[in-house]
Amino acid sequence: MKFFLNNEKVSKLEDTINYHFKDRSLLANALTHSSYANEKHWEKSCCNERLEFLGDAVLELASSEFLFKKMENVQEGELTKVRASMVCEPALAYCARDIKLEQYIMLGRGEDLTGGRNRDSIQSDAFEAVIGAIYLDGGLTNAKEFVYNFVMNDLENKVLFYDSKTIFQEKIQKAGKGTIEYKLISESGPDHDKHFTEAVYVNGKFYGQGEGHTKKAAEQRAAYNALLKIRGGE
Repeated sequence: MKFFLNNEKVSKLEDTINYHFKDRSLLANALTHSSYANEKHWEKSCCNERLEFLGDAVLELASSEFLFKKMENVQEGELTKVRASMVCEPALAYCARDIKLEQYIMLGRGEDLTGGRNRDSIQSDAFEAVIGAIYLDGGLTNAKEFVYNFVMNDLENKVLFYDSKTIFQEKIQKAGKGTIEYKLISESGPDHDKHFTEAVYVNGKFYGQGEGHTKKAAEQRAAYNALLKIRGGE
């Protein structure tokens, strides 16, 4: 099966991720969503699900090794918690958006029209598939380098962001400041591309505000901004 991906777009993505494929069909396969394969009447194996499966395993190994070496005095339970926050669906979707991966994913027309390109699940799956493709094309060393550069970079701030609601709740409870409440400030956009703004309050006092394509994402961003505010000593 031949995969179709504009060579200029491929080169741009390769430059972004600092890895150039020997076999570009692997990258094209990684960016082929099942809806696109179905639309083209291709076999099920032509979509990126198998590469996603492989990439998930490589990601777990690479992230585990990174954290094991980086956090020498941290016990297993905390390492597991940090790894889980770094490789969960919203976190990987965040990493995918960082490299603008949504611009390259090949989606079926219906999936694209209903906002699939902005969906966390589609972006995170494609991101893992790219890891799998790099592993097959260039081996474990190159795949680990990609994970280190685009998933495990800026570790402290990413952990704070990915687990912001939990961390904020723990800080407020520890300080005995009262009850946390998230309130929807605004909602806009069509059903397939909603945009939400949420604010977080503690005992009625405003602590932060955030935006996102889902209420959950907006709440997370609000909690993150509240944590930054606390860090700043306000």
